[in-house]
Amino acid sequence: MNSLVKTFAAAALIAVSTFAMAAEGPGAKTTKNVNLSTADFALAHYVAVTTEGESAGVEQLFAADFNQKIQATNAQSHSSEAVIKSLKKQKGEKLNCTVRTDIIEESADYMVAKVTLKFENFTKTDLVTLERVGNDWKVSKSINSYK
Repeated sequence: MNSLVKTFAAAALIAVSTFAMAAEGPGAKTTKNVNLSTADFALAHYVAVTTEGESAGVEQLFAADFNQKIQATNAQSHSSEAVIKSLKKQKGEKLNCTVRTDIIEESADYMVAKVTLKFENFTKTDLVTLERVGNDWKVSKSINSYK
């Protein structure tokens, strides 16, 4: 009788752990902390997120008041929620372009960088503002233009 109880207890434990793992599944939301302790790390992660389909830590990369402006025929503006949602859809997709990053201005608490993406038929220029928020650096603004 005692071994029968142990067998049922073991079977129940296996079933519960199996259901818990299945609930997490391959589409489960995973949060990976990324190193945003310096402006250079945050900028490198921003470039990886926007050009290489990196999705880990994308939520922590952007400031709460982040704003993206796209300068085109019909100017557009996007919040952090919209940009994060779009970037998550691009998970794993690498852009076919060359990337150049230039630091325009830098101080102890902010950085402005120019990220140029050169595609075959056009160039995208992204002016990115990063700010120190506590111990981390966050992207607070992005202005895109196309040529």
